[in-house]
Amino acid sequence: MVLPVVAIVGQPNVGKSTLFNRIINERLAIVEDKPGVTRDRNYAQAEWLGHKFDLIDTGGITWENGHIEEEIRAQAEIAIEEADVIVILTSVANHLTDLDERIAQLLYRTKKPVILAVNKADNPEQRAEIYDFYSLGLGEPIPISSVHGTGIGDLLDRIVSELPRDLAKQDEERISFSVIGRPNVGKSSIVNRLVGEQRVIVNNEEGTTRDAVDTPFVDDSGTKFQIVDTAGIRRRGKVYEKTEKYAVMRAIRAIERSDVVCLVLDASTGIREQDKHVAGYAHEAGRGIIIVVNKWDLPQKTSSSGKEFEQTIREELQYLDYAPIVFVSAKTGQRIAQLPELVKMVHHNQTQRIKSSVLNDLLLEASKLVPTPMIKGKRLRVYYMTQVSTKPPTFVVFVNDAELMHFSYQRFLINQLRDNFDFTGTPIKIIARKRK
Repeated sequence: MVLPVVAIVGQPNVGKSTLFNRIINERLAIVEDKPGVTRDRNYAQAEWLGHKFDLIDTGGITWENGHIEEEIRAQAEIAIEEADVIVILTSVANHLTDLDERIAQLLYRTKKPVILAVNKADNPEQRAEIYDFYSLGLGEPIPISSVHGTGIGDLLDRIVSELPRDLAKQDEERISFSVIGRPNVGKSSIVNRLVGEQRVIVNNEEGTTRDAVDTPFVDDSGTKFQIVDTAGIRRRGKVYEKTEKYAVMRAIRAIERSDVVCLVLDASTGIREQDKHVAGYAHEAGRGIIIVVNKWDLPQKTSSSGKEFEQTIREELQYLDYAPIVFVSAKTGQRIAQLPELVKMVHHNQTQRIKSSVLNDLLLEASKLVPTPMIKGKRLRVYYMTQVSTKPPTFVVFVNDAELMHFSYQRFLINQLRDNFDFTGTPIKIIARKRK
């Protein structure tokens, strides 16, 4: 489910990171009593009175001429663009400043709910000084103390009251799929081909895409999609910049938000170790997966090149044996038009439900084919199977002893499901549970 996003913005050293840590109830953001400690956007999930939302901590906004200040301001502006609700944090200790007014002017143009919080109002005398902040024209200021927790409940009540309520409905109306892969495999070029316009920056330099860019589009059949282009994922040891670290975090979040994931490989370089790591994120998340081999126009090919590359993929990514493979070229447009149809097919497969009566007929036939395993003189007895959820299709098998469900027999049951029903593109989960 797509969660609403709340961003905390303000000038340097007003306590944004302290407030961020207070709301998420965890010391995630670095806090230091000097300006400029937070440079990039910091993400975490927060909850208040049963309402969940994603919270963004940003660097202090300034209009100084240094390169770092420009980068921090750019990061904050991206957070403002991404957010559904914006909290501008000011400080009684600083009093009302020209910088507060300039940031307020930036927020006037957003047409999004903006909540004004005045930090460091630790006692009644300080709380009495908040009235100067009415002049910002952002409504009633809420006095808080990020350090002591005073007023945080009032602030969260106001945030929750402003959160959009229709995100879940919007999410259900579209098939959401993300485009993932290591840097420079052509993810952004694929997105541009699919939507028919230059929606995301394309550059040969690795790491050009730093943020996940949601792009809605409709195919020729009228099916609505939401496509997410993600930053290239590198090995953790190669994530040098904080900005890139958060790009990786956002890519993983994009996978979590997706129904289907398109894993992009580079035909010109072959499969690298990092491709396996990237694929693992999607597989472990239980999302539908399509393997997209891009730049198929570049290598010298024979009549068997496609089969040989496919065999290599199956050998290197054995745990993705259920994923369909398509060879494309974002540059020439070759087979790009097949992607929406594949996404629809995989989405259908991962959301289908099988009747319990049909499943138990399958279970009966399976027990005739392969005897259940015996461990330490005790044989596994399988009584009943039922499907409990989708995305991915998840089945509970009731047995005499869950510890007797050996991995090999679990794999056998998964193969039986695949042989009898079309689960192409989606992982399957089997849960063994002791019958009471």
